[in-house]
Amino acid sequence: MPSGPLVVSHSMPAAQSVALGVFIDVGSRDEDASQAGMSHALEHMLFKGTKQMDVHALAEKLDELGGNANAFTSRERTCFHLHVLYEHWQEALALLTSMLLEPALPQEEWQREREVIYAEMAMVEDTPEEWVMDQHVEALFPGHALGRPVLGTHQALESMTVDMLRAYLQRHYSDARLLIAVAGRIDHTELVDALAALVWPSTIEEQHRQPPAMLARGIQALERDGEQAQMVLSFPGITVASPERPVAWLANQMLGGGMSSRLFREVREKRGLAYSIGSHLSTLSDTGSWSMTCGSEPERAGDCISVLQDVLIGFAGSLAAKEVERAKRQMEVQFRMGLDSVEGQMLYLGSRQDETILLSPLQWVERIRDVDVETIRSWSAERLGPDGLWSIAAPACVLTQICDRIGSSC
Repeated sequence: MPSGPLVVSHSMPAAQSVALGVFIDVGSRDEDASQAGMSHALEHMLFKGTKQMDVHALAEKLDELGGNANAFTSRERTCFHLHVLYEHWQEALALLTSMLLEPALPQEEWQREREVIYAEMAMVEDTPEEWVMDQHVEALFPGHALGRPVLGTHQALESMTVDMLRAYLQRHYSDARLLIAVAGRIDHTELVDALAALVWPSTIEEQHRQPPAMLARGIQALERDGEQAQMVLSFPGITVASPERPVAWLANQMLGGGMSSRLFREVREKRGLAYSIGSHLSTLSDTGSWSMTCGSEPERAGDCISVLQDVLIGFAGSLAAKEVERAKRQMEVQFRMGLDSVEGQMLYLGSRQDETILLSPLQWVERIRDVDVETIRSWSAERLGPDGLWSIAAPACVLTQICDRIGSSC
């Protein structure tokens, strides 16, 4: 819009509902150390009332709509989204935009909500998979804002005030950093007309994100008591808008993306070494990682690592055409079935904030179909090797032994 956000929609005339999302191009990487957790704190606080409604009235109104109201914060994005019946989309949009443009940010609510965030941090501490991943990302991007937890730190949150939250909102929640994504039984012209009636804050300053250095390598040993050892291994991946996405998606699907993947088959199905095993791509605007995760009994973690290493060593050179075709079919199913989901289509549109050209899911299916085996082999061989970063969390009695199995002493 000339004076407002980017607006994208996907019309689904047969749908009975509409999903609306407001995506702000700001996340934990845009904070300095004293602000750690501020993006996530604002995600919580925008549900605490507007200039017209206090926190209880807003909650009641959201419940009256009968749909789903939620939000999330990542390292580069904050999102608020609603899913309602199509006849209520204008009311839902008015609520979303009033939360964004006229938040109350009451002091007494911040005092309470900060305690809620502390409880959320404690949940992460008690979830081994999430805890080790936070430690891993911090080691992967040493000394960089990308390495800090999205939830922030106790120290920063303790000194955070409502005035600081308001200043951060005014700095980042501006027209050039906003994307409104809507999917379902919606008319795009009506959507734009409704948004055009609002006054949108102008951008105060350009966003300058400092790219991270090369991803760290080596072994990070983390002493942690528990019934399982947690292992994470990461290699350089791709950026969120990389043209190599179809190749990366297929490689990841075959390595650890499903029940027929190499890692699942070799580690879990054939040997029973772990319940949780897989791989995933993490993509950001200027960097990315390709990670393998596994949780096993501490006494069997060394064997798990050996099998994982064997799979990685032989992966690129042994990919077969039949395996690639199966992965293509799996990806096509995911994209095409996603077209039936109103909320899924809204989130798909919202994740396109870094794109210069917007492709539909079916266009991505065509690009996936065009990838050949040799391209996947070459791409995978360039990334999988001995120079990744391992994070191993295990009891002290077995930690050194597990690290030694990787080929180096901790």
